[in-house]
Amino acid sequence: MNLVCPATSPANYVFLHGKRSTIVLETYAGEAPIWRYWGPRLPDGVLPPAALRDSRPLPSFMLDFDQPLSVMPTFGVGWFGQSALLAHRAGREFAQAWTSYEALWITPGREVILRLEDAVAQIRADISLRMDPHSDVLVARTALTNLGAEALDVQWLAALTLPLPGQCDQVRSYVGQHLHEFMLQTDRLSRSLWRRENRRGRTSHDCFPGAVVCAPGAGYDCGQVYGAHLAWSGNHQQTIEWLHDGQYQWQLGEWLAPGEGRVEPGHTLETPEVVASFSAAGWNGLAANFHSELRARLDWPGGQMSPRPVHLNTWEGFYFDVHPEQVKQLASAGAEIGIERFVLDDGWFHGRHHDRAALGDWWPDEDKFPQGLAEIVNHVTGLGMEFGLWFEPEMINPDSDLYRAHPDWALQLAGRPLITARNQLVLDIARPEAANYLFEKMSALLSAHPIRYIKWDHNRDLTTAGLTGGGPAYRAQVLAVYALMGRLRAAHPRVEIESCSGGGGRIDFAVLRHTHRVWTSDCIDALSRIDIQRGFLQFFPPEIMGAHVGTAPAHTTGRSQSMAFRAAVALPGHLGVELDVRSLTASEKAELSAWIALYKQLRGRLHGGPVWIGEGQDGLLWQAHGMEADVAGSNQGEIILFVYYPVPTTHRYTPPLRLPMLDCAADYRVTQLGPAGADVSAMERAQAPLFDAVGTAEGMQFNGAWLAHGGMPMPRLKAEASYIVRIEKANSRLPPT
Repeated sequence: MNLVCPATSPANYVFLHGKRSTIVLETYAGEAPIWRYWGPRLPDGVLPPAALRDSRPLPSFMLDFDQPLSVMPTFGVGWFGQSALLAHRAGREFAQAWTSYEALWITPGREVILRLEDAVAQIRADISLRMDPHSDVLVARTALTNLGAEALDVQWLAALTLPLPGQCDQVRSYVGQHLHEFMLQTDRLSRSLWRRENRRGRTSHDCFPGAVVCAPGAGYDCGQVYGAHLAWSGNHQQTIEWLHDGQYQWQLGEWLAPGEGRVEPGHTLETPEVVASFSAAGWNGLAANFHSELRARLDWPGGQMSPRPVHLNTWEGFYFDVHPEQVKQLASAGAEIGIERFVLDDGWFHGRHHDRAALGDWWPDEDKFPQGLAEIVNHVTGLGMEFGLWFEPEMINPDSDLYRAHPDWALQLAGRPLITARNQLVLDIARPEAANYLFEKMSALLSAHPIRYIKWDHNRDLTTAGLTGGGPAYRAQVLAVYALMGRLRAAHPRVEIESCSGGGGRIDFAVLRHTHRVWTSDCIDALSRIDIQRGFLQFFPPEIMGAHVGTAPAHTTGRSQSMAFRAAVALPGHLGVELDVRSLTASEKAELSAWIALYKQLRGRLHGGPVWIGEGQDGLLWQAHGMEADVAGSNQGEIILFVYYPVPTTHRYTPPLRLPMLDCAADYRVTQLGPAGADVSAMERAQAPLFDAVGTAEGMQFNGAWLAHGGMPMPRLKAEASYIVRIEKANSRLPPT
């Protein structure tokens, strides 16, 4: 029998430094590295004053061997908190403990693989950690290898275990539903377990795989905050647990269905990536970190993002009633107002006249398009626009030629009834013949026509999701869709893909390795969109945020807003139009065209740089977009500010709006923006003498310190109105206004 004693060898340390943050791990040869620190940047060379076990005495009624939080705590050998691994071999070998450790450096101080082995359980874990030196984003994942002679059944494998300091008191997560994604949920941290789980088979509308943990006093632009996101488009789980030293641990990983974690001898189970970051500059500082990481991983055609073209999508204009003449008429009307990309949505393929049939039959409907799609594609491209096409590859209708030929290709469980949603089943694309069928049908259209864009939809959750042999299909389905997207991109590198899943049901950093835009929500109501888009921007940058000008009244809510308000809410994202332009009056067309022209003028400033979100008094909500990616905000040369008035005023005088990201040592010129030539009353002109000249070059001069601390005067507007200004550094300091 071997007795376990506290380690007596000197502690070694692993340091990962970002620009403004540091990670410190305490390491010994015979156990997993111990978490010592994650927080503000430490000076080079700073070491903990003592090994952790030497700095905290053991309490009464305690094991004789202290086991602090490690990078991979395990069950059954003295750790009583949430374990990062739960596994067994046929009910045996259910406990694990790491018996050796090695650090494999890829880039010293930046990227390392922590290799752990358990000689008793015969497993190895490789934990990859990469700290970006500029964005302070940590990207991590775990690979578990079965070194034994029998299969290992894994119930839970955390992608990463993170430490959180005990002063953290709040967690901000995002819940929701179809038509109302990214609803902010704020919970107090306590000794009670905080957990979020999703078992819908896709990222989901109601359980976003990420959160932000806050220290006291954290806000938009100040305070210490910790954020993490699981880059995975399927089932997931995250847990925050109070520990007995007053700290917290945070685990994120894939939720494994029974049987999905079986690892055969010599095989490896890899987790999704965790993308995590610390910021001392509040929620906006954290958002800037996440935006930087995502921008670095987006695989743009040609290697870099081109200006985001203005969309026109046919869905809310026509729904399934797409026929060549009216589609061409809509395209022509769109070209007249400045549309740059025309997307033919659902309803174009064989037998697709409603949502009850035809998914899987991916060739043009012979009645609607007897000449195929060439007539429409040539018309659209002849007008100078790109052509895009809607697919829902992962789905199949029972009423389809594909299902009649291959009913076994639908995900199903023997003896269980098939459960439809939106009259559709899920196609088993982990089955090679099904994936090949989809690739051939889609690739044939992409080869035959200059299609530059795919709207890739996924309109239901997974149920009775069984593979051919009866095993669970959730994980295999996600990996198969990544593979299919990658295969299509490799064959057609000029094509961009939008991830849509009933709106915002599949938005995550993993699907965005293969796609370039997401459809934020099926709800285009501008009032609803303000909150949806603000939640989205905590993790994702505006240039991939599909944001459309819809009809009034909105199809999903029945509410009506002015064209100006609808356009101003959509303008900061990737702008699109989702209505029948032909039905607009001449003045409405002129106004929408003017807003599109304004977007084209501003998109180089709205996309690619930092974004700030904030709240003012009297219900005001605002966001600002800068040109320079300086997270501290000390060198902002030009900013576009959007102020929204979602509710009626409760003040006799509108309070000024403070803008803390501005350089207090600079002077700024502030100019109101609006679409050129638009009717002033239609764009809800600011009723303030300070800005009488709408859109003029003169503007007004302000001291940056006054704008940051005293605030900018705000106009008095009605509810559901907007106000847009350009804030630019002045060439020379003028007397304060």
